[in-house]
Amino acid sequence: MNDRSVNQSSATRAWIPIGAGLFLVALAVSAAAVPELRPLHFLQALIYVAVVILARRNNVFALGAGFTIAIAWNGLEIFGPHHMQAGALMFWSFLRTGQVQHLETMMVPIGGIGHFILIIACLTALFHQKTVTKKWWKFIAGGVLVLGYFALIVSIARPR
Repeated sequence: MNDRSVNQSSATRAWIPIGAGLFLVALAVSAAAVPELRPLHFLQALIYVAVVILARRNNVFALGAGFTIAIAWNGLEIFGPHHMQAGALMFWSFLRTGQVQHLETMMVPIGGIGHFILIIACLTALFHQKTVTKKWWKFIAGGVLVLGYFALIVSIARPR
């Protein structure tokens, strides 16, 4: 039995694209607001497009990549520069005052929400996989590959 013969769960059909889509919206708005971020965000968007396409084909590597990039990015934002919290405060200020300050920072919580959805959806889809042949190794390998790609694009495309 191969990975394609497994019935797709609702996590693969709906929630993975929703989580990835929210993050893609956050990337696009941030790139529009800060032109220096465009190359990095374009290359980062390729991760989410690949995850959505490959997850629809029940590819366990894609589930590992989607889970890992979401955990890594949210972890960096929550425990690092705290942009997620700052963006939430700016969004709350926007609701109260109607004034937008730092649109790119306001997008960070939207991306974080997308990632929380992606984390749960990728795990759900993984546990619905009927195949057990090297499932966990493929999941881990997808995570390692995406972290390598992410490190590469950050080193070459981040704003200086």
